[in-house]
Amino acid sequence: MHRLFFPEEIWLEDRAAEQRMTQQILNRLPEVPVRRIENIGGELARRNALPQKRVLVLARQDGRFLKPCPGTRNYVCCGYYFLNLATNCDINCSYCILQGYLNNPYMTVYTNLGDLFTELETVLRAHRSHFYRIGTGELTDSLTIDHLTHYSEVLIPFFLRQPNAILDLKTKTVQIQNLLQFEPKGKVIVSWSLNPDELIAREEPNAPCLQDRLEAARVCAERGYLIGFHFDPLIHYPGWEEGYREAVREIFRHVPSRQIVWISLGALRYPAEMDRIVRERHPESRIVLGEMFPGKDGKLRYFRPIREKMFRRMVQWIRESGKDVRIYLCMESPEVWRAAFGKQPLAECGLPRQLDTSVFTCQGLLLDSTEPGQNSPRGRALPHHFESS
Repeated sequence: MHRLFFPEEIWLEDRAAEQRMTQQILNRLPEVPVRRIENIGGELARRNALPQKRVLVLARQDGRFLKPCPGTRNYVCCGYYFLNLATNCDINCSYCILQGYLNNPYMTVYTNLGDLFTELETVLRAHRSHFYRIGTGELTDSLTIDHLTHYSEVLIPFFLRQPNAILDLKTKTVQIQNLLQFEPKGKVIVSWSLNPDELIAREEPNAPCLQDRLEAARVCAERGYLIGFHFDPLIHYPGWEEGYREAVREIFRHVPSRQIVWISLGALRYPAEMDRIVRERHPESRIVLGEMFPGKDGKLRYFRPIREKMFRRMVQWIRESGKDVRIYLCMESPEVWRAAFGKQPLAECGLPRQLDTSVFTCQGLLLDSTEPGQNSPRGRALPHHFESS
């Protein structure tokens, strides 16, 4: 079960001290000692050994908040944008690429919200004809520290006013409390990364179980959120077919297909240097025991016939319950797309346009089927385990 992250110490950059969000976070953690630092980069460079404690860094973002997904060369990209509000994740999944990507091991939150919204407004206003799918889950889980930052409470109202953008909050948690005060009317997506419970227990031990995630998705769907699901990474293991088929069935037992904006599929992949990191940090993990081969991008991947078989099965199982739900592959070649779907779905139009259309379609279906007041946050009570997780 996911335990909420609470720091043992706060490092506060001098230049972030006067930010309103900084003060709000400090007020939520009055008992946690605070140490002032000039900046996190200099602090890390000066230290030979890093303290083994839970540290929360409150910092200023110097670069851009909004960035396009970097994609992977030679593979199809979905045209997604990331809003980098924080870095690092406390869930600590064995396969997480952040282990080998970040040089800062501490949970870091950027508090200069004025700069964030100025940048967003400038970009969205300058490109009114372009539709932006914007997520916050590239360098952290979107909701894992929302109980401290309350980022969702400022982001959701902003995106509800935008005619050419939608916010996607991607998570493995059940941290949905702050979301339930809003009536999003299909203008915000909450998406969950899923795996069968046997994999969650071994490879995602700090995350909620499958049923808890899907129950959180059910509650959000009832409030009027669009829902997404990501089987990424798909992990090949003995019994994978039974495990993943049941996980797919459970999705449609919890969430109406008309509110599922997309389901993505991505086979396990990671840079070669991560093999050593996984073995050292997660000795119980079995992901490094499978046969992996360098792909076109240099990342280790399953042999192509294995990936194609997994994708074909997943597409088949999803279609059995949700024939119109948009399915897409994450970072795969057009040849693998063709093998997975039995045709080339990208021939209709590019993947970015297909996903944009899926958003508009689900918004229309949701609004057409919604009774007045049906999505009120005052409807059903929040399940107890969401309040105490």
